[in-house]
Amino acid sequence: MCVRTRLRDFRRLPSRAGRRRGRKRVDLPVEAAYRHGVTFQLMVLNGGSSSGKTGIIRCLQAVLPEPWLAVGVDVFVDALPKSMQDSAGGVEFAPDGSVTIGADFRRLEAAWMAGVATMARAGARIVVDDVFLGGAASQQRWRDALDGLDVLWVGVRCDPETAAGREIARGDRVSGMAKLQALSVHEGVAYDVEVDTTNAEPLACARAIARTVTSM
Repeated sequence: MCVRTRLRDFRRLPSRAGRRRGRKRVDLPVEAAYRHGVTFQLMVLNGGSSSGKTGIIRCLQAVLPEPWLAVGVDVFVDALPKSMQDSAGGVEFAPDGSVTIGADFRRLEAAWMAGVATMARAGARIVVDDVFLGGAASQQRWRDALDGLDVLWVGVRCDPETAAGREIARGDRVSGMAKLQALSVHEGVAYDVEVDTTNAEPLACARAIARTVTSM
């Protein structure tokens, strides 16, 4: 099962200090890693369209012992004025499913990210649903906004053909978007944990992620 394969990666889970400062990594047995894991302030889930992030986040909210706010890029896009939706300065959706982001979008996105960070610094626990269209560059924008906060970076993967099938079934996305994004959004991105939804249910993926945040 794909989730179990990913969990075995945590047999060599580095400490947070080691990840940040480049110190020698600390190896922990997987059981101890879950039992004494860091309680993060934020989780950032990155995956392509129709990869299953929304379902995982709903399950995370159900299984985690403390309340977590769900914040998604789709909500941000829906909040943009109509003049910026499908425009050069905002966000453009091409017939083939590709997405182009403009300068005005980036300016408001930076303010939105800063707002998410402010909520976390005020005490809210937040799980972010995003699509890293720029791969590593997109992650860096979040790193800059969330500087000083404990963040769990989660990769949500899905086979391109499976994602494309889900896209057809849901009927509310530009055709071709899911297949184009399935692999490209992960290029150059560093994760603390990854799950693959191709054959795994959202609840199984959520539990795999939750074990890295707190003991279940």
